[in-house]
Amino acid sequence: MSQSFVSWGAAILASSLVIIPMSHAQRIWDDELNRYLTPQEMAHEEIYLSPEEAAKLMFPDSQTIRKEIVTLTPEQKDIIQRRIGWNFPETSFECYIGETDGKIDGWALIQNTIGKHKPMTYMVGVNPDGEVINVEVLVYRESRGSEVRKKRFNYQYEGKTVYDPIRINRDIINISGATMSVRSMSAGVKRALVTVDEVYLKPMGRGSTIDMVNHREKGFLESLLGF
Repeated sequence: MSQSFVSWGAAILASSLVIIPMSHAQRIWDDELNRYLTPQEMAHEEIYLSPEEAAKLMFPDSQTIRKEIVTLTPEQKDIIQRRIGWNFPETSFECYIGETDGKIDGWALIQNTIGKHKPMTYMVGVNPDGEVINVEVLVYRESRGSEVRKKRFNYQYEGKTVYDPIRINRDIINISGATMSVRSMSAGVKRALVTVDEVYLKPMGRGSTIDMVNHREKGFLESLLGF
């Protein structure tokens, strides 16, 4: 995966994660478990799909699927950050585009956001109407909470647009024991929607009508901390 991850500082603040150097290695304390994570837990990684496999699930009926790198201009990144309410380090994203008979079926962006302790990698598909068509987890690195990859959970994102809150207790039902992963995935879905809106839909004259003057949606950390 080529993307950098969400700021470790933000994730540490949000999850009350404490990293303490121990004999040239890092041990991570989990407040919920009231103990340090084991090496096995820290090394845990489940790979479910390659980006190409996930893209085919996004666009099963498309004649062709091509990949491109979305590189944000400083202005685009600033607008996206203002709209979603949190800052992110990435300036580029991998995007898969489904096409049929010369028409675009949709865009699927690969997202990396911190779950509880480590980043998870997933793909968010968005159609030309600016609606989520699918969410697929590619790699999950936590020892618990992988239920976010199940359709009985992530179907909730289907049909969401930039106008939806996409937050726990608003329009997303939580998973017990996986709250951080749910909040992080929700933040990534919102970022994907806004990115597609700014990069693809607005230049086509099909973007949102959100006025950016003094606009700011409730941010990622505010959602994480329950404000």
